[in-house]
Amino acid sequence: MPPEDPHEIRCHLDRLLADRSMTLAELADRVGVTVANLSILKNDRAKAIRFSTLSAICRELHCQPADVLTFGTQ
Repeated sequence: MPPEDPHEIRCHLDRLLADRSMTLAELADRVGVTVANLSILKNDRAKAIRFSTLSAICRELHCQPADVLTFGTQ
């Protein structure tokens, strides 16, 4: 039986938001997505992310994609 979570991509939105004293709701508003969708991403339950969403997150958090997503247990 395959594992429930077949991917090893991890999201670091919680750390980035804390470092910037920003709430998930504030980021969602700036990026133009729902809090629910960002929460799915933040909690490593997302199966995909649009490049336009990732670009907007990086723009608003002043970071690179590798700061948001990493491969493995980092």
